[in-house]
This record gives sequence, structure tokens and C-alpha cells, in this order.
Amino acid sequence: MANNEASPFESSDMLATFVASTPLLAESWRLCNHANTSPAAHRSFVAERIGRVAYVALSGVQMVGGCWYETWRNMVALDRMDDVAVFSCIREGEEPVMVHAGILNLFNSLLHSFKTQMLEILENKDTKSVVITGHSIGGATASLCTLWLLSYLRSITSCVSVLCITYGSPLLGNNSFSTAICRERWSGNFCHVVSKHDIMPRLLFAPITPLTSQLNFLLQFWQLSMTSPDFGKLAVQITDKEKAELFTAVMDYSEAATQGDEEGESQGEASATILFRPFGNYLFVSEFGAVCMDSPAAITKMMHLMLATGSPDCSIEDHLKYGDYVDKVSWQFLTQGNSSMQRSIPESSYEAGLELAIQSSGLANQESLIIPAMECLKATRRMGPSPVLNAAALAVSLSKVAPFRAQIEWYKALCDEQDEQAGYYDSFKSRSCKKSMKVNINRFKLARFWNDVIEMMEKNELPHDFDKRAKWVNASHSYKLLVEPLDIAEYYRKGLHRTNGHYMENGNRARRYEMFDRWWKDRTRRDGATEENSERSTFASLTQDSCFWAKVEEARDWLDSVRSESDTNKLALLWDKIEKFEVYANQLIEQKEVSKDVLAKNSSYSIWVGDLRELKQLREKLKVFPHQLTSILDGEVVP
Repeated sequence: MANNEASPFESSDMLATFVASTPLLAESWRLCNHANTSPAAHRSFVAERIGRVAYVALSGVQMVGGCWYETWRNMVALDRMDDVAVFSCIREGEEPVMVHAGILNLFNSLLHSFKTQMLEILENKDTKSVVITGHSIGGATASLCTLWLLSYLRSITSCVSVLCITYGSPLLGNNSFSTAICRERWSGNFCHVVSKHDIMPRLLFAPITPLTSQLNFLLQFWQLSMTSPDFGKLAVQITDKEKAELFTAVMDYSEAATQGDEEGESQGEASATILFRPFGNYLFVSEFGAVCMDSPAAITKMMHLMLATGSPDCSIEDHLKYGDYVDKVSWQFLTQGNSSMQRSIPESSYEAGLELAIQSSGLANQESLIIPAMECLKATRRMGPSPVLNAAALAVSLSKVAPFRAQIEWYKALCDEQDEQAGYYDSFKSRSCKKSMKVNINRFKLARFWNDVIEMMEKNELPHDFDKRAKWVNASHSYKLLVEPLDIAEYYRKGLHRTNGHYMENGNRARRYEMFDRWWKDRTRRDGATEENSERSTFASLTQDSCFWAKVEEARDWLDSVRSESDTNKLALLWDKIEKFEVYANQLIEQKEVSKDVLAKNSSYSIWVGDLRELKQLREKLKVFPHQLTSILDGEVVP
């Protein structure tokens, strides 16, 4: 496929049909409805197991007291959830990831019980998948619960699959939030079902400060109606004028959001007020079918176009009709779609797909909206090579950078045989070998190649299972073991640790290495293997901990601190760190998990071992003759 060739298929209708063909929508909505109507589940969740799939539904009746009343559009930063780091792909200088403050508070109030439930589900060896679902506010809370679970499963390298299905969920986070989820390759874990006219998923486009009290009444009406239609009649009703004002405000600001996306605006009054952006996949449902989209800009546009066909009254009523939509979409799949097509189907496969998507969205009878809707769908069309072809091209590129890697391997072998007996790491750090300059250039070339691979992954330009393919997992791991020691050597050669902290602190380590660590751990988990290989008879060709030399540099710093530290508490902490590293290094050596350059006579590690031995001997003498040697350690006695 040529670089500028487009995909020959329009898949939004096909993807929606596929989702409808599974029991996911029917089962998740059934449990959502149960969570909404069951008094015991209010402000909580219900769980159920169907075969090997565990379903957890968050109740949409979460805050009749009105937690949004005072925190309508407040946003807070999200970097950790409980004790779990969420995103590993945030780049320096980017806008922080922000989420709705009220929804985050709801999540935090449920986290303990939700975490307990999840751990119980994961302990069951039969669990293969977890579906987390929720309607309305419960949908947004379900999204945060899913984020926590995805982050937690990544930390323990679990193979359980996770899917979040929401119904009429409000927007949750800012553009950085949406981007971060895409970079983590978690977009496919979220499916947001949005009906044609439901105003709730579109509310947060608008800064409706003058109408917050009326909005609070509307939220109470929705939540009481979820519990029982009769209870909804007890809620304070907002006037037709207030409904119209709310509808108009959301329409205006959702249109501003689409214009900002189209023009690439980053400033200006309209775009500045659009704080929230969609993320994940959206399944738009109407009385004629469903379409599935994953582009935030296209989703925003479709949300506006579909709402434009509604009215203030139906935009409020539609929030309570998801059960009807789910039944209709499932029934249309069983009956092979809508038999009465409103428009003729073109012969071109792509144009036919567009026409089917327009009819499924319910916009086919809105002449003024058909062209904008088609442009919206066309904007999501994949241009350029397919992910499979990109992966094939990368394999060719990998073969082209192989000579750079081979030259570094040759350089390592040369360093290991040098008379100086400094080893690979220290030879590069001191640039004692004439070949070091060429190796440094190759180091940059390899880093550029692997950074490009990571960027393509984050842009979804590679197959979804790319990071699970043995070829790339093994290649990235070998690259990391070979080249990261050189990066560490360069870091300390330039003295960057004096200003930025040690290599493994404050995000100094390149993100590609952290990702490759994760790929390798996932590989060992999938293969059912442990990281400890069978017992080695010779030392490894490459030290199996690519950060070993960074840990040596830290240990050297601790030794220097011991010599000058007089505070007994701080001394105890330093000695504890030193002894733990000593045990760790000895274990690696005993298991022959290090390369022989680690044990070279003049390597940084060997020098550190010698210094540690002398300091321990001095420490033992101090215990025997404390008064006589105190002055020596204080530097008062000079030989």
C-alpha cells in the first residue's frame, strides 16, 4: 500500500454491529439497571460472574445530595490512584492530566470496597475477563475504576483482560487525559455508549455556571427516575425555558469544540472554555442502529450533529432510554439490520460503508447534516500504510540498524580484553578507547530508531499486539541490556547526577527503557516463565540488570556520604542501603547474571568492593577502639 493510500473500508458501522453481536451490551446494561434500582447498591456497585467473565456495575444513583453543585467544572490533577501510578507516558512540559473533581471524589469514596472486590475476583483462577460498567455518573466512576484496575494489573503483569462499558457517561478529563490513555494503548478498553439526543455526555462542553442550581434539580430527577419512574415525578422539575437555555448552551459550546478541533485552535475564548474531551471508543446509538468511533475530534463532531436533531425535552428524556436502545440494537443485529433503507447504497465498498453509517446514526433524513456527518466519518479514515505494513517496514528498518548494534558488541568485546581491565562501562565512561566516539554515534542512532518505534505505537500506527510479539520483545530487551549501560556511563561522565539527581531518580531514565522493561515482564508472564533462567555455567554476555551500573554509582555515593556523615541515624540508613545493594550484587554474581566486565580488576564495581572492604574494617576497629579512632574519622588525624 502506498504511503498516501487510504483504507478501502469504512468500519464504524461494522464495528458497532460486531459489538451488538456479543452479549456484552445486554449483560452490562442489565447489571447497570440492577445497580440503579437496587437500594443496597446506591452509592456503591454490584458484581456478578457469568462463566469466566466478572461484571461489576457502578450505580448511577451516586449523589442525590448534589456533589456537582459546588464542583460543576472543577478539575484536579491525576497522577496516582491509591498507591498505583496511572500513566507512564507523560512527557515533560505537557499539560498535566486532569479529571473532574467531583467524579474523582466519588471514586475515592468507593476505592476501598472496589479494590477489595477486585482482589477477590482476581484471586479466582477462572477469571479471564472483567467488565466494569455504569450508567450516567456511575459510568464516569466506572471509567476511573477501570483506570485503576488497568494500572494495577500492569504493575503485577496480569493477563486478565479488562473492558469498561458506560451508558450516558459525562465527560471525565481534559485533552491530556485523552492523549495519555491513547499512548498507554488503553483506548480499546473503553466503550462509551451514547444515545442520539442524550445531553448528559455533552454537558461538560459548556460552562453552565448560571444554571448550576437547575442542573442540580435535573441530576436529582435523573437519579430518582433511575431508581423508579414514579420517583422521578417527585423531583423538582425545571421549566421549559431553563431546559431550552441548557440545550442551547450545550449546542453552542459543542459546536465551538468541533470548530476548535477542525482549526487546531489552542487559544481563544471559545476553545479556552472547552476543558473536557472524549477518550476511548464511542458507540453512538439511535433508533436505526449504531456507529462506533475512536477519534476524539470525530466523536466531538458527531456528538454535536446528533444532538442538533433533538429538542430540549428529548435531550433530557433520552438519558433514561438506554435499555430501549440496547434492545433495539441487539434486535437489529439478529434481524440483519434495518430492512427499509432510506437511501440507496453505493457500489463502492467505502462509500457503502459511509452510507450505512449515516443511516445507523439516524441522520439520513436530515439533509443539512448528511454532508457534515460524512465529512466527520471521512476524517476518521485511516490514511497511509496499515499497522501490519508499518510493522513489516519496521522489521526492514531493524535489519538496517543491526550493524550499529554489532559494532557496539564488538566494542564491548574489545573493552573486556584491554590491558587496563576497566571493562565495558568504565572504558566508555572514560573514553579510554579510540572506538568510543563511533560507538557514541551508534548509540544515538539506535536510540532514534527505538524512539520512533515507541512514537508509532503511541499513535496506534502499529498492530495492537506489537509489544507482545517475540521478535520485538527480544530485540528491545537485547538493545536495552547492551546500550543502557552506555547511557548511564554518559550520564555520570557529564556529571548530570549533581544537578538532576541519580540516573534512576526524577524521570532521568529514558522512557523507552521503562517500556521495554514492561514488555519483557509481560513476556515472562505470558510464557509462564520466571525471570530466573536455568542455572548458568558461565557469566552472561550482558548483565541482566541494565541499570546495574546506575545502582553502582549510587552505592559509590553512599560510601562517600558514610565517610563524611556524623549523624548516627543517617549513618544507619546509609549502611542499610549499602548492605542491601551488596547482597543484591552478590546474588547476581553467584547466579552469573552479570557480564565478566563487572568483575574486571579496575571496574567501578570492583573498586567499590575494595573501598567497602576497607571501610568495614575501619568500622570494626572503631567498635573496638571508639575513642582513639573517632578523631581519625573526623579528619583530625592525618597520617
